[in-house]
Amino acid sequence: MDLTALTQTFPLGSGGTGRLVSLPALAAAGFGDIATLPVSLRIVLESVVRNCDGKRITEDDVRRLAQWAPTAERTAEIPFVVARVLLQDFTGVPLLCDLAAMRSALERMGRDPALIEPLVPVDLVIDHSVQVDFTGRERSLPTLGGNGLGGNGTPADPLTLNMQLEFERNRERYEFLKWGMQAFKTFRVIPPGIGICHQVNLEYLAQGVLSREDLYFPDTLVGTDSHTTMINGLGIVGWGVGGIEAEAAMLGQPVSFLTPDVVGVNLKGCLREGVTATDLVLTVTEMLRKAGVVGKFVEFHGEGAAELSVPDRATIANMAPEYGATMGFFPVDEKTCAYLLATGRSPEHVATVRNYFEAQGMFGIPAAGACRYSTVLELDLATVEASVAGPKRPQDRIAVGRLATAFGESLQKPVREGGFGIAPDAVAIRYAVSDPYFGDLGHGDVVIAAITSCTNTSNPSVMLAAGLLARKAVARGLRVRPTVKTSLAPGSRAVTAYLEKTGLLHDLRQVGFDVVGYGCTTCIGNSGPLDPAIEEAITTHSLVAASVLSGNRNFEARVHPNVKANFLMSPPLVVAFALAGRVTLDLAQEPLGYDDAGQPVYLRDIWPTDEEIGAVLATAFDRDTYQRLYADFTAEHPLWNAIPTVTGQVYRWQADSTYIQEPPFFADFSLETGTFADIHGGRALAIFGDSVTTDHISPAGSIKPTSPAGQYLQARQVAVADFNSYGARRGNHEVMMRGTFANVRIKNLMVPGTEGGITVHQPSGERMAIYDAAMRYAETRTPLFVLAGKEYGTGSSRDWAAKGTALLGVRVVVAESFERIHRSNLAGMGVLPCQFTGGVTVQSLALDGSETYALEGLSGGVSPRQMVTLVIERANGTVERIPVQLRLDTPVEIDYYRHGGILPYVLRQMLT
Repeated sequence: MDLTALTQTFPLGSGGTGRLVSLPALAAAGFGDIATLPVSLRIVLESVVRNCDGKRITEDDVRRLAQWAPTAERTAEIPFVVARVLLQDFTGVPLLCDLAAMRSALERMGRDPALIEPLVPVDLVIDHSVQVDFTGRERSLPTLGGNGLGGNGTPADPLTLNMQLEFERNRERYEFLKWGMQAFKTFRVIPPGIGICHQVNLEYLAQGVLSREDLYFPDTLVGTDSHTTMINGLGIVGWGVGGIEAEAAMLGQPVSFLTPDVVGVNLKGCLREGVTATDLVLTVTEMLRKAGVVGKFVEFHGEGAAELSVPDRATIANMAPEYGATMGFFPVDEKTCAYLLATGRSPEHVATVRNYFEAQGMFGIPAAGACRYSTVLELDLATVEASVAGPKRPQDRIAVGRLATAFGESLQKPVREGGFGIAPDAVAIRYAVSDPYFGDLGHGDVVIAAITSCTNTSNPSVMLAAGLLARKAVARGLRVRPTVKTSLAPGSRAVTAYLEKTGLLHDLRQVGFDVVGYGCTTCIGNSGPLDPAIEEAITTHSLVAASVLSGNRNFEARVHPNVKANFLMSPPLVVAFALAGRVTLDLAQEPLGYDDAGQPVYLRDIWPTDEEIGAVLATAFDRDTYQRLYADFTAEHPLWNAIPTVTGQVYRWQADSTYIQEPPFFADFSLETGTFADIHGGRALAIFGDSVTTDHISPAGSIKPTSPAGQYLQARQVAVADFNSYGARRGNHEVMMRGTFANVRIKNLMVPGTEGGITVHQPSGERMAIYDAAMRYAETRTPLFVLAGKEYGTGSSRDWAAKGTALLGVRVVVAESFERIHRSNLAGMGVLPCQFTGGVTVQSLALDGSETYALEGLSGGVSPRQMVTLVIERANGTVERIPVQLRLDTPVEIDYYRHGGILPYVLRQMLT
């Protein structure tokens, strides 16, 4: 392909001209009706054209995508070269471990370690480490000593205390990240205390248009967090991938994915008074889950989309993983440019963004009917009502007025039907807490109320609404019960700045919402401990306590292992339910509380009006504030500056470190590739039902002393108080593989009636931890199978859900359906994902784990999505042969498997 003929000039905002690879010129060259393609596909197409080299990407790849048709069968893969990579620290640390291990492998081979270098810019934002140990509502707060944060004996605020603990717990990790900063030229680290990676991306990292020399192209990325899609609200193509796939992208490999269907969502009308962007996104999530958009691009268009602000668009885009889409995309328009300008990008750069997209024919939100989509759905924004979602899944939307009724129903519904199985005569019982300070507790009492998560803390309208509601509540004398652990974790320092400027931060603090940190906190399970007396009451009486949070995920045991009912909602509703103290309240009919005169105070009395929100909204967009806050990340940051920097191209692994260990993926590395062969003599490590999430599979949250990981740490003289979390120890595969499938709420059907990482070893019949069974099987070289139901691997794109699975010796996972990223990650780690077909399920096969398993049809090579045979031999000797579909979806994934995974594949590619 002659790129020279497709290269044209366009005016730069600073004067002069730049070059671009022109999509209109591609259409004029006979490549199809590109102007009516979905805008998201056009941006991907630009990358395919610009990187067409006849090897990795061919002219056939360009032509296939340019001639995308809404009704065509999706069999071709798209080789997409992204412009940059975004990491968060939990997934970024093991990724850096892999890069360091590659350099170590090259050093052992006598090759130049510097051959391993990211070929695109990489930004790692440390946002997953801070935990809510202190909230400001403690009966007494400790004082700080001489640590550079306030001087000896200075009373400490919760933000300072939590950050101090964060640095104490994560010092080794941060030293390792600082080594990465000096070892790799294109690797940048945003320190703790700055913000959540997706909000930092939205406010600072994203540029809309990038350039290399004088060639300009759209800003595109992949990130190691599912909610990378938040940037789609700014008109930027990007989505979450596993760390191993992101690593390949960093090293110059295209991100290959099946050509997607593109679902158009025509938004009409506007939101009613009092309805928030959070209510809208919960409605969209419910609607799109029902429509079935898993693995598809979703592109919002129409007059309603054009009227939404960029923060509202970003809120909707952020939740794409919850409605199952690869992206939730809003094209670039004048509001995009206004947001870029308001958050500190230069006027010249913003003009360049506008000029670029106009030259490509991609500027503006398309009107209904302007683009061709696989299917079109419609939503009238005027029909959206105040909502929450829960108690266990983000797509289970409940109108606020129905919450009390819905929760009451779920309390008594059997556990097997998704309920809590509480006996009718026990629903209303309240129990005294051993510490009289807290009073009593009952089912549905709120024990955690958290304004948290990138989803909502990026949106000034809902954050300011929370502050205004708090102000009105304080004026009426409302208070939060001591049983409620409240916290405010802004998505960036800019949020704190505008809350302080309006005086609303003071009001939020008055009702218990002190700033506790800049990070994901409660949304990813870093909610910190509850008071021991509260925990005792919950566990002793098997209470179904509740959390309310402005997050994006509420899977079982995610927020807190002992809080069973978790509801997602807007920040002002979080404040309201914190004041109410329970989710069994009908907010339309019952008062939140009573004022000092004994008069009832209803939610409608203190809910802020759109006019009130609008009056303070302008304070959220102060260019000078954004530029100042993002100018220097190390200024006035003594904790980060005190972390020593280790130097050298190759990392010197410390054998006694319990945080950072050299991963085993390159221990016996050679240039020889593997072959395809059938798998025989397998056993089931675990059998699961539906909706097993990466929260269930991947180690996350706290480490129990009695768990295999806890025993491992104690054997290395790590005190229980210093365990930290699984997330913080992702750089140590020994900890992580011991925590795989160890979630306290995971249910292995091989061990009915139990929860937690327990299995039955065969043929001994002994019950033991899944890790211990896997090690026993490894001694006999027994290949392991995992069998599961629908939606296997939904949730965060945790690469350790796949890495841990592989290190335990699992060779095959057979499920009714997979979440997109986890299926890809399994393939990338050399684990075969297979899918039941024809209505066959774990239940219809009546599997109990006593069987032996084989997978046939692999010998001699395979093709994408071919049928293979699962052979099941039961204990009584009967044999069943079940056709299953091999979910290696692309030729590249087949190559990954043949090489033993994506990491050895990439290393061999670089060396040969």
